[in-house]
Amino acid sequence: MNIAIYIPKITKKEVGYLTTLIQHIEQLGWTPLLEKKMLEQLTKKFNFGKHVDSYSSRNDFSSGIDLAISVGGDGTFLKTVSFIRSSGVPIMGINTGRLGFLANTSFSNLEETLEKVKLKDYSFQKRSLLSVETENNIFGEDHFALNELALHKKDTASMITVHASLDGKYLNSYWADGLIVATPTGSTAYSLSCGGPIITPGCEVHILSPIAPHNLNVRPVVVPDHMPIELTVEGRDRSYLLTLDSQSKVVKNGTVVRLKKADFMINVIKFEENNFLDTIRNKMMWGLDRRN
Repeated sequence: MNIAIYIPKITKKEVGYLTTLIQHIEQLGWTPLLEKKMLEQLTKKFNFGKHVDSYSSRNDFSSGIDLAISVGGDGTFLKTVSFIRSSGVPIMGINTGRLGFLANTSFSNLEETLEKVKLKDYSFQKRSLLSVETENNIFGEDHFALNELALHKKDTASMITVHASLDGKYLNSYWADGLIVATPTGSTAYSLSCGGPIITPGCEVHILSPIAPHNLNVRPVVVPDHMPIELTVEGRDRSYLLTLDSQSKVVKNGTVVRLKKADFMINVIKFEENNFLDTIRNKMMWGLDRRN
């Protein structure tokens, strides 16, 4: 079995994580693969002498890779998804950070976790993505988001107006700092910090959450994900910021952004003890009374 490993930034601490992970993978008779730039950094900066095969792009995931492992936090998980795309390769996130809704497997349980993978003692949780279309296709082939799309003001403190239509019907004009369109996965990310609801994985919906709206009676809206969404932004400035997960592009006043559910889904490996309800309850410390 070929295992693709992704770590975005290598420090001495990450080298330790990586070395341990590679050792466990090889002990199971599997083949580890490292992202090419990461491997070059390891060799140049840390004199990493171990011979390990590499991958360099999403094309390598179309055949020959059986599992992807992201080591870090949710940001690392999102970057790993950009390699996987529509290949169907399952992904497992090992959390070395603090919060982690996506990468929620602890590194301290690494050996036990890999043993469960070997025994196929896990399930696949399907996660939907957003597909985004703009004039001139500014995101190129990377026009997908697992968490959210967000339209922001860019250079001034002035609010912007985002006109939103749902399935060809006018929904609302959001006078705000911006607007977020999130997937169920993204409901625990940026949307949550703007007052959006938490949505359990598997729900076939999108969430529209305004960012600091001028009118306080404008609230987040949950809509069916089979309905396409169209956004147009305008305001006093000439340009605005459009983000897809960790990608950001500048768009001009009047730009039309079209969104729909992507025609493929991501297979996230989940273990019985790491269910979504336990994760949000523990990560958000629900029911915890610090007075006791």
